[in-house]
Amino acid sequence: MNDSGVFYTQRWNHFQRLAIFIVSVVMLSVIYARGQAQPDMQQKLDASLQELSNVRGAISKEKLPMVKGLNALEDEVMTVRLEHQKVMRQLDSRNLDLNNLRSEIKTRKGEKAYISNLLGEYTRNFQTRLHIAETDVYADVIEAALLAPENTNLSDEEVFIKQTELVESSIIRLQNLIGGAAFFGTAAGEDGLVKEGQFALIGPIALFSSEDGTLAGIAEQRLGSLEPTVMPFANAQNEAMVKETVKIFSGVFPFDPSLGNARKIEETKETFKEHIQKGGVVAYVILGMFGVCVLISILKLIELALVPKTSEKSVQPVLRAMLVNDYEKAAAEIKKVCGPTGRMLTVGIEHIAEPKDLVEEVMYEEMLTTRMKVNRFTPILAVCASSAPLLGLLGTVTGIINTFKLITVFGSGDVKTLSGGISEALITTELGLVVAIFSLFFYAILSRFAKSITDNMEQIAILFMNRATRSVDEAEKTFDAEPALASA
Repeated sequence: MNDSGVFYTQRWNHFQRLAIFIVSVVMLSVIYARGQAQPDMQQKLDASLQELSNVRGAISKEKLPMVKGLNALEDEVMTVRLEHQKVMRQLDSRNLDLNNLRSEIKTRKGEKAYISNLLGEYTRNFQTRLHIAETDVYADVIEAALLAPENTNLSDEEVFIKQTELVESSIIRLQNLIGGAAFFGTAAGEDGLVKEGQFALIGPIALFSSEDGTLAGIAEQRLGSLEPTVMPFANAQNEAMVKETVKIFSGVFPFDPSLGNARKIEETKETFKEHIQKGGVVAYVILGMFGVCVLISILKLIELALVPKTSEKSVQPVLRAMLVNDYEKAAAEIKKVCGPTGRMLTVGIEHIAEPKDLVEEVMYEEMLTTRMKVNRFTPILAVCASSAPLLGLLGTVTGIINTFKLITVFGSGDVKTLSGGISEALITTELGLVVAIFSLFFYAILSRFAKSITDNMEQIAILFMNRATRSVDEAEKTFDAEPALASA
């Protein structure tokens, strides 16, 4: 062990002895102090015990009332909690009922809107199904039902009352129609004069008899008129039957099973002249074009039918004479062939001594002349076939322009006023297509007929040239053979 270690060991032992001395002195001091203070502490302890006893007595005296109060407060808290739970359950039930009520209100509002729309549609349908003679009878109730939903001063209940009044009126009307209904009103005759009288509505038929007895018949609706129009009878007996039936509301009356449709269809019928007049100026132009096409077609058919058609059998004598180089006999036989084929063969036999190309040229020239004759005027049909639809389209455009002009002036409510422009627009298209189809059809027939004539001429020309070429070749062979025989 070195010197520093010895030094620290000595210091540590010295420190231990000093600590033991200090602790001993402190303990002796404490023991002495306790011996001196023990009587005072006993007194304080007794006083404290007495005070504790007094406090415990006071606590025991106050504990029972406080326990009772605490129990009462706990009971009150329990009661309040039960009431709170009850109130919460009631609140939840009320919220559930409120949600159900809101859902029910929403459903009822939807049903109300549906019923309102249904009644509005019923009102509109009822108005369209009325006979024109009944318009004045139900005008007020229909107007009230139509305007009620738009009137903000009326409640929902009042709106439904107005609409249900119309339903009640329609039911009463249906009951009356079973046995017939009679009412006063006004109607117009075919001359446009409005007269007062009485209606007798029996099912879909409305009979009318004026008070002055000058007008009687079946009342119908005429386009563009707000008053029922009475269609008089040509037979006076039928008119007397209507007057008697309307007067006593009993009897026999004439009945139209078509409910006036037969009369309307009859009125729509028109003559060819009226049909053309509705087409306007363009219709007359198309009609003139049609006349030209018909005239050309008839004349060309007659012309082509009169052209004699030469068969191969009829030119066989000519071909046989050509084969043996007997041109005089061939020319005599050609005179028996008629028509353009005969002329073509005549030109060919006249130039038979010429070169082959020249013969073909003169015969082809005659064929072209014939082709031009047989095809003469047929291009006019092709022009008509292509231009007629364009003229019809022109009439369509002008008719539509006139229609829009009338709409600008009179509006789109009166269809009869607009029928002129619409008729012009449709009729010209119809006429243009008819002329185009007719022209195209006859152009095809005439072109085919003319082509058959030229094809026949071409066939005969080929046969003629083949025989002519063969006869020339044989003559050359004979000419070449003669010097050879002489030298032999």
